[in-house]
Amino acid sequence: MTFVNKLLYVFLIIALAACSASKKANKSFESGEYSDAIYQYEKSIKPDDPESNFLLAEAYRKSNRIQEAEPYYMAAIDAGIEDESAYYYYAVALKANDDVERANKVLENYLKKGQDETVVALAERELNNLGQLPDIETRVNYFRVKNLEALNTKYAEYSPFYSGGKLYFTSNRHGGKIYKGTGTPFTDIYVVNTRGANVDIATLEELSPIVNEPNVNLGSITMSKNGNTVIFAKGNSGKSSGSNEVNLFFTRFRNGTWQTPRPLSINGQDSWDSTPSLSPDGTTLYFSSNREGGFGGLDIYTATLNRRGRWVDVRNMGEHINTPGNEIFPYVGGTGKIYFSSDGWPGFGGLDIFEATREGGHIKLENLGAPINSNADDFGLFLFNPSRGFFTSNRKGGKGDDDLYTFVNDDPDLKIVNYWLSGVTQTHDDNGTLGPLSNTKVILRDKDNQIIDEKFTQVDGKYRFRVFSEETYYLVAEKEDYFTTRIDFSTVGKSANREDLVEMITNVEFNVDLPLDKIVVDKPIVLNNIYYDLNKANIKEEAAAELDKLVTLMKDNPTINIELSSHTDVRSSHDYNMNLSQRRAQSAVNYLASQGIEGRRMIAKGYGETKLIVKDAKTEEEHQVNRRTEFKVTKYNKKFAKQLAEDADETDRFFDDDEDSQ
Repeated sequence: MTFVNKLLYVFLIIALAACSASKKANKSFESGEYSDAIYQYEKSIKPDDPESNFLLAEAYRKSNRIQEAEPYYMAAIDAGIEDESAYYYYAVALKANDDVERANKVLENYLKKGQDETVVALAERELNNLGQLPDIETRVNYFRVKNLEALNTKYAEYSPFYSGGKLYFTSNRHGGKIYKGTGTPFTDIYVVNTRGANVDIATLEELSPIVNEPNVNLGSITMSKNGNTVIFAKGNSGKSSGSNEVNLFFTRFRNGTWQTPRPLSINGQDSWDSTPSLSPDGTTLYFSSNREGGFGGLDIYTATLNRRGRWVDVRNMGEHINTPGNEIFPYVGGTGKIYFSSDGWPGFGGLDIFEATREGGHIKLENLGAPINSNADDFGLFLFNPSRGFFTSNRKGGKGDDDLYTFVNDDPDLKIVNYWLSGVTQTHDDNGTLGPLSNTKVILRDKDNQIIDEKFTQVDGKYRFRVFSEETYYLVAEKEDYFTTRIDFSTVGKSANREDLVEMITNVEFNVDLPLDKIVVDKPIVLNNIYYDLNKANIKEEAAAELDKLVTLMKDNPTINIELSSHTDVRSSHDYNMNLSQRRAQSAVNYLASQGIEGRRMIAKGYGETKLIVKDAKTEEEHQVNRRTEFKVTKYNKKFAKQLAEDADETDRFFDDDEDSQ
């Protein structure tokens, strides 16, 4: 074999090896084994190969190492990559590496030629975000942060949760088997005794093996107020036969041990559901998910605990919270504000922590700024009290991967005002006595009729909502076999004067009771203030206002059909009164139909003077009593009402019948 042939043979072997490495890398990438893919791509990468450089950059990004992806996105672009998302993520990587000026230029140049509408929209949004960065950088705040050195290691410690003198967090500090998605050990949940930021490291231990499943990634944890019920995220076994998704699980502490965890039924099929956080009263669950129907990446959702102890009514928190980027790690403390991390709103780079405040029906977002946020990932905030807490960051200067930090807010004007709306759902018993009505669903709606929150009353009929300043609400109470009640409520003009506040926390209480009447078929109910001009049947403005209440009742109670009747006094002939009352009843029904009530649910009936209340009326006041408009329920679809009252058939019960959310 000549020297030239030997040289060609060597080149051939090298080319085949590179091709084999590239195939292995692609296979690892497609399997979500990004750490292995990175190793394989780096063995075979060529500067002029746009696809391999792009996939290597994506592998770094998808394994939470976007800073290291920067040179490979640049190489992919220089080599002529067709996937336009490379430009967007290249700018994101530059921003994460604190090179905002170049990130701006990359986006500006891309937008001059970009064709992919989705990527163009992302680039425009990010360019706008970068334009707001100077305001965030110069914002004055009073935070002090400190690395929780006593607890952090060279591994990852993240997602703190404090309860009952114990700090719970997630970590891979004990090493072990490597998860191929990130190239780091699998994570478990740990707990340690602490007095604020003073950790007793000697008490550090892992949660029960029934929770910490070997070689499976455990995620964030949240728990009920009494500490006996826990929701946590689990998934990513890394096995080909295992699940690639992350799901929410729950378990209860009983008889000195944790029960076998079970998945929540609200988990999305083939979706990533994680970072759970319970509201202080334990009736609302906040979590992050990439399920279909969201705004882009990971969105924050809520679910409500119903009276049967099941999580229902999953709702996306909407465009005022979620973006085409990622919103994750929601937290709701006792301040009336929602905290979460996002890479889609204006920030320093990576994930930044945001504070969402509601007032006057609008949500105001604020980046918490430095030193809480950095150009790295900052997330998982938890308040120990309104001025102190914990969070997570993988910023430079830490001890390892993700580190836990403590913070103090020294703002001298820090004042928390909590507005609460409470009351009792009530009904009359057979003796006419008004008393509490249990198992009633109470819904708080905003002025646009959108659901803000909902509760189920217990035996005492009590409900309690957090409300916000300068807003108008509808309170809706509904229960099977009862008319749904709707009452207006407003905090407009009732806000506390912050200049008069002395304490750090002020609670403002409002009270509204909600009476519900039992549905009784064929029982007449008088509609007050329905007046007509003499000998006429047209609906007057005053009557329309009263009929609007009946429209609302019909819409709130879709299970009933009614007869709407009109009655006269005796001061005309029988035939005349029958004709006039029928026309007036029909006119009222026509009005309801014009407001969207289905005609099949209504009957117009004129009774003339055949059903007098005052038989021998003498005075005008007595005749007025006889001249009335009534409605009565003619049909109550109990089966339909029961179907509406029943929530989706969940398999999980979050609390036992003898437990509550506290």
